[in-house]
Amino acid sequence: MRKIEYIKEKPRCHCGVFGIFGHPEAAVLTYYGLHALQHRGQEAAGIVTSQWSPEKNRKRFNVYKGDGLVSDVFKDEKILRTILQGTAAIGHNRYSTTGASENKANIQPFVVNYKNGNLALAHNGNLTNYRTLRKKLEEEGTIFQSTSDSEILLHLAARSRRITQIEQILEAFQTVQGAYSCVLLTDTCLLAARDPYGIRPLALGKVDSAYVVASETCAFDIIGAEYIRDVEPGELIVIDDQSVATGEVRSLRINDVPVQPHHCIFEYIYFSRPDSKIFGENVDKVRRKLGKLLARESPVIPHSADDRVIVINVPDSSNTATLGYVSESKKLGYDVRLELGLIRSHYVGRTFIQPEQNHREIKVKTKFNTVKGVLKGRRVVVVDDSIVRGTTSRQLIKLIREADPLEVHFRVTSPPIRFPCYYGMDFPKKEELIANRLNGDIERIRQELSVDSLKYLSMEKLLEAAPNGCSKHYCTACFSGEYPIPVDPEASKNQNDI
Repeated sequence: MRKIEYIKEKPRCHCGVFGIFGHPEAAVLTYYGLHALQHRGQEAAGIVTSQWSPEKNRKRFNVYKGDGLVSDVFKDEKILRTILQGTAAIGHNRYSTTGASENKANIQPFVVNYKNGNLALAHNGNLTNYRTLRKKLEEEGTIFQSTSDSEILLHLAARSRRITQIEQILEAFQTVQGAYSCVLLTDTCLLAARDPYGIRPLALGKVDSAYVVASETCAFDIIGAEYIRDVEPGELIVIDDQSVATGEVRSLRINDVPVQPHHCIFEYIYFSRPDSKIFGENVDKVRRKLGKLLARESPVIPHSADDRVIVINVPDSSNTATLGYVSESKKLGYDVRLELGLIRSHYVGRTFIQPEQNHREIKVKTKFNTVKGVLKGRRVVVVDDSIVRGTTSRQLIKLIREADPLEVHFRVTSPPIRFPCYYGMDFPKKEELIANRLNGDIERIRQELSVDSLKYLSMEKLLEAAPNGCSKHYCTACFSGEYPIPVDPEASKNQNDI
């Protein structure tokens, strides 16, 4: 058995982060929080706790991390109850890009001990000036333990000449550029930081008297925590014993000059769970609206009263948008019906036996199967959230065709993806994107996918679906090529090396 990139068609979010301060069951609650955030990273997981050590008369950090899903890494309950003791913790789920997944040193949270004490970090996002900073630090003698861009933050804080640890961490964030939603743990506090553009989500909540921070609010629901608010773009939140006692957190600004936030719009399209609230809005609500607007722009109209048009979703990411597409189609007077035409296996991990000659059909069939009685002789509308390379979409359509439908129409709840992402999504290189490779020619993409019609949601309608629907509020670089944060030229050449 050997590890392969299993159906790596959908974009992957690099990570999910979780932090808690002031709770006797900190490690256990972090475990459940990471479990709820498992969709944001499935390759590795880790937890760090802060515990008072009487024999050393100071805090000590307990660390446990490993490859695999959260339930695999922490399958022994003693890890949480015995090894990871303490009332404060941070955790991380990891998904890496090519070349970094097998490096154990890249598993977060990262931990260092320097002149000002212990410091641990869990990071979601990508730093766009990482290579420039790393080269500079290496020339000055810094030794890196990993190939992750996240490690640069720890070195910057440790090398800072500012007096307090908070000031050193603040300076580190002021030095880096790019996307970051981070949780950090020190001997005295938990910190939460978000880049000035607010690219990736980060939420603040409370359970009992303890404060929690997570990439998505679904991590609050599983532990019964109350959502308070989002960590603001460009904000550094400090949570310590005084915060727990008074019910107030300290807020510092990373950037002196405010910038216009550019939230990642793909969080609404695909990444976040539909039961989460991100960027101030429920994901389910936005995703349904995406489906409704797609139905208005690109309906599949029955030819006659006897024409049976069925709509199926590509499970699970397009479930909610498909509901919106069907409801709006009916509202417009079109006789369409929602059906379960594709069944997804939930027992396929990221490690799988490599089929001989790299048969993509086998890879797709291990994940999806058709309900042939539903599809046979019908005009079928397939709703999906995105098309990246097009390889899996093509094989999925081939699988559906084997069920002998009358026609197959493909509807996508996002515009064509033509550009790579440098802010925390694992998009392929530019030339691997089908929309880029075919110069945005929808007809040529349709022919390559072998569907009777293909329609994408327009950029205008995509922004209309999002709260404060305006390109000034969202990062749409993967569709438009307009990057709100400057990208290091070296990063654009070696995007998949981090």
